Amino acid sequence: MTDDDALEVSIHIAARPETVFAYFTDPGRYASWMGSDATLEPVPGGVYRVLMRDGVEAVGRFLEVEPPHRVVFSWGWSGAFAVPPGSTRVVVTLTEEDGGTRVLLRHHGLPSAEERGQHRGGWELYLGRLAVRAAGGDPGPDPNA
Repeated sequence: MTDDDALEVSIHIAARPETVFAYFTDPGRYASWMGSDATLEPVPGGVYRVLMRDGVEAVGRFLEVEPPHRVVFSWGWSGAFAVPPGSTRVVVTLTEEDGGTRVLLRHHGLPSAEERGQHRGGWELYLGRLAVRAAGGDPGPDPNA
């Protein structure tokens, strides 16, 4: 797998980088846009765990935490999935832009075009929900939690 195979999703959020960053590192804020519960220890080596539907969890470790501009964590799914816990890497970069924040998410190491497609749909859904929440709105209940 080359870096060219990385999935990339970008969105503008009407909130400052410091605000958006907290939604990637604070468990309560994270669960307000993705999942039903989160256990996050935002230090290198710290736990990244987000509870989704039917007891399935997104599981990994924080690899880099650079407030308020960058967070990197390993990623995978608990259970019998093609992307095991911690087997891929997600890099989130936050850049101040037009009075808000440009969020660039790159997901590296997904094993197939099918997995990249499925994860693209998921990240597009969740970054849209994050944009609503970080700007002060309510995205409603998570359809996958």
